[in-house]
Amino acid sequence: MSESTNKPSPAHNQAAAQTDQNADLKVSNKSKIGILLLLILLSALIIFLVYGVYRAAFPPLPPLQGQMESRTVTVASKVPGRVAKVLVKEGDTVAAGQPVAEMHLPELEAKLQQLEAQKRAAQAKQSLVDEGARPQEKEAAKAQWERAQAAADLALKTYNRISALYKDGLVSKQKYDEVQTNWKAASQQANAAKQQYEIALIGAREQEKSAVSDLTAEAQAGVKQVESLTADKTLYAPIGAEVDKVILIEGEIAAAGFPVVTLVDLNDQWASFNIREENMPDIKIGKVFKAYVPALGDEKIDYEIYYISPRANYATWRSTRMDSGYDMKTFEVRARPLKKVEGLRPGMSVLVDDYK
Repeated sequence: MSESTNKPSPAHNQAAAQTDQNADLKVSNKSKIGILLLLILLSALIIFLVYGVYRAAFPPLPPLQGQMESRTVTVASKVPGRVAKVLVKEGDTVAAGQPVAEMHLPELEAKLQQLEAQKRAAQAKQSLVDEGARPQEKEAAKAQWERAQAAADLALKTYNRISALYKDGLVSKQKYDEVQTNWKAASQQANAAKQQYEIALIGAREQEKSAVSDLTAEAQAGVKQVESLTADKTLYAPIGAEVDKVILIEGEIAAAGFPVVTLVDLNDQWASFNIREENMPDIKIGKVFKAYVPALGDEKIDYEIYYISPRANYATWRSTRMDSGYDMKTFEVRARPLKKVEGLRPGMSVLVDDYK
């Protein structure tokens, strides 16, 4: 009775077997899932390593970066002087020919007065030489010549009378010689007086006139030279542009040629890039490419290359290898926007993503 009670029934054994079988199946499924996850992780790791090696071997091309530049004009004095007044401030827009500064040039002004006095003196001397003797001097020379000529005529008549008497033996040889000598002396005095009168009529010699004329021209040239320098005491803007910097202020000394004000022409801007020759195959004059200026947003701007020039060797040389190979040079490439871009200014960065 007790043995039959402790012995499990067939149905119970079948249920236990089914439970063990389900447990084994669950363990098997969990093992498969674990293996699958492990394989996925290994695959992801392999893919990540391969991608990392690829990116290390073939890194992405960095964007080409350049900078906007523009034509800069300096306004300077031809001669040293003191800045009297600056008529503009930084950021102002000036027109061509507009005054931007005034200089104080006392030395040149004194030199100009000196040369003007020399010019007046030379002109007075020129007038004196051109006009010749005064009318009163001419009249006096004419009267002197007429008196001498009258004396010579009288001496000739006297000589003729005494000569006739001498031939008849009525006067002595002594008297004849005296009269002849007086006649010759009177004739010479008359000729000399006539020459003086003609000199008064003609005036100075041509050489004297030429010399005085050259002195006058030299004085005039000196005045014009200093006038041209003193005329630059007011400095003007050579072009219409924007005032970039005011370098000197009122009261400061400006050396000859040293800029007082610098102007920037915003209508003449370009982007400047430094490109190594390994990246130059597709860079050609006339090529149009798209770029963007971060300071103006992401809008693409069309640029056209117009200038290519090698940089200095000492500043841009790079060896392709340490032990062998060839030298790599850097080129400056300039490109202008195809149309005017509002807000574009010098110093802004220009980025090109695809330049190959």
